[in-house]
Amino acid sequence: MTVPVSELFDVRYGHSLELNRLLRTGSENGVAFVSRKMGDNGISAFVEPIPDVEPAPAGDISCALGGNGVLTTHLQEQPFYVGRDVAILRPKVVLSKAQILFYCLCIKSNRFRYSYGRQANKTLRSLLIPALSDVPAWVSNIDVAMFDGSDAPASHDEVLALSGQTWGLFPISQLFELKKGKRLTKAQLRTRPGPFPFIGAIDSNNGVAASVDTVIHDAGTITVNYNGAGVADSFYQPVPFWASDDVNVLYPKFKMSPAVALFITTVISKEKYRFSYGRKWHLERMHESAIHLPENHAGEPDFAYMETFIKTLPFSGQIGDRPGQHVS
Repeated sequence: MTVPVSELFDVRYGHSLELNRLLRTGSENGVAFVSRKMGDNGISAFVEPIPDVEPAPAGDISCALGGNGVLTTHLQEQPFYVGRDVAILRPKVVLSKAQILFYCLCIKSNRFRYSYGRQANKTLRSLLIPALSDVPAWVSNIDVAMFDGSDAPASHDEVLALSGQTWGLFPISQLFELKKGKRLTKAQLRTRPGPFPFIGAIDSNNGVAASVDTVIHDAGTITVNYNGAGVADSFYQPVPFWASDDVNVLYPKFKMSPAVALFITTVISKEKYRFSYGRKWHLERMHESAIHLPENHAGEPDFAYMETFIKTLPFSGQIGDRPGQHVS
């Protein structure tokens, strides 16, 4: 059975604040400013508290009523202000965190009904969602705290900013041995399922487009798309894999840790503007290419700095120290 949103939630318009009229500050002392942004839980910035404007309390829900992120819905776990065209929902009944997150997804699943020109400000209350009695049992079995603390950095040391480093230009072929992937057709992929990643020329999911029954490349390497819409997108591969013929594979000529690899893949991906579907980053062109990296006093890549920098970033505590097994 389904019920309208208004049966389970009080729905009200938010503060309708303009971020450019507010004073930004840090997350330690500021109030979260939630906009129609799709990522980062909708939080665009942290701002100084506004006299006589009470933030919405932690536990309320933000829901974008328009824009490209229409019906993007987030549970806010700290007090917050909202920008224009953002509604605030508050449960009328006691709901667990897992149930609230489930309803956030249910509301968001109605995005297909709207567009930039068709907002949800008049219809949000009447959208149909599952009745509380019809929430699937698996929702209550989910441990929503399983990722608590996962954003902790690996190190709490201070590190110099990127802008304070000396950067040098290094040929990619000086740092890596370059190899090409090997073609597998869609028909072959269907007949060769297995446990190993198949890396295609895509721009998400670490390049993993499918899974196959064997591997042709080692773990601890970097893949770079040279073709397709994801040209120049770069990923570190921690386990052995098969790469398609639209992907170049970079084997390090130095001892490369996962943290250093993640630094370098980010730098490589920043070269994206140089290429397009009509100008591919094929193997020959990559042999002639160079990237900027921090350099030490000896004029060599400063791998120690790259390692330290990455390990001070949020979520870096999840980075393993070693790649997986090599291809035998």
